[in-house]
Amino acid sequence: QVQLVESGGGFVQAGDSLRLSCTPSGRDLSNYVMGWFRQCPGKEREFVALTTWSHGTTLYAESVHGRFTISANSHNNTVWLQMNSLKPEDTAVYQCTARDPATAEWSYWGQGTQVTVSA
Repeated sequence: QVQLVESGGGFVQAGDSLRLSCTPSGRDLSNYVMGWFRQCPGKEREFVALTTWSHGTTLYAESVHGRFTISANSHNNTVWLQMNSLKPEDTAVYQCTARDPATAEWSYWGQGTQVTVSA
């Protein structure tokens, strides 16, 4: 059974930083694209960022570009999301996810970690 375990969420003030981590287990996801999505209060889940394990390819949502950095370390088997200059509108539940290379679907999801940013 594949599990994606997130950690690092919390309550911070606007302008602060947080780093989220995601550790997969249960199967080899080295050929999967890893990503972060978030669901803000009253809104649908939205894409935040993605990366690959080996090539370091990254892609960001416009709303976080320049403030967030995603990275994946295959040695530590961890995906990170460094979030800087946080804004109240970044308040959301952040979920780690893995995209199946065969179907291009986000197949595996973590439980999520809450990030709350006060003004």
